[in-house]
Amino acid sequence: MSPTAPAPDEIHRERLHQLAAFLRESEQILADFDAWREEHSDLDGWPLDDDEHGRRAVKRDADTWRSFNRVRSFAKDLLATAEVQVQQLNASHLQSRWPWQLGVLDDALTQLGTLQQQWLEARDALPPTARPGSFAYDDALAERNEEAWSYLDDWATHGHALLEIQSAVQELPPRSPALTSTTTHARPVAPVAAPSSMARR
Repeated sequence: MSPTAPAPDEIHRERLHQLAAFLRESEQILADFDAWREEHSDLDGWPLDDDEHGRRAVKRDADTWRSFNRVRSFAKDLLATAEVQVQQLNASHLQSRWPWQLGVLDDALTQLGTLQQQWLEARDALPPTARPGSFAYDDALAERNEEAWSYLDDWATHGHALLEIQSAVQELPPRSPALTSTTTHARPVAPVAAPSSMARR
C-alpha cells in the first residue's frame, strides 16, 4: 500500500519551515561577516586587508546562495499562496506593507532566476578543464553570487512577511480552503520604489 501523499496545507507549512531556516541562516551569515568587518576595519570603516575582505565577501555571498537554494525551487508557490491569503484576509488583519513586500520578493526571485540562467550558460561555455576549484569556474560562480547577493538580501529582509501572513491566516476562524491552498497562482504586485538593500552590504 502506497503512503498517503501529504496534503497541500502540510506541504505549504513544511516549505515555510524551510523559509524560516533560510531566514535564520542568512541572518547569521550576515552577522558573522559584519562582525569580522567591524573588527578588521579602520576608524573610517575601510577594511585593513582588502584581499581578505574580498574573500570573506565571496564566502558570504556563496553561503547565502547555498542557504536560499532550499527555498528557491518553491519560492514562487510561497508567493502565490501569500498573495491569495492577502486578498482574502479582512482589512483589519492586514499590514499595509505586505503587498509591497510580496512585490519586492517576486522581483528579486525573477532576478535570481535570470542570474542562475546566465550562470548555467557561462558554465557551459567554459573549457572542459574549467571545473570546480579552477580559477575560471570559481570566478564565474563568484560573479553570479555577488550579483545575486542584493536579491538574496531582499529575501532575507522581507521573507518574514510570508510567515506573518500565514500567522494572520491561522489566527482567524476557518473561512475558505483557498486561504492555504497552493493551487492558485496570482502574481504579486510589482514593487514600487523599493529601498535598496545594498545598505546592508
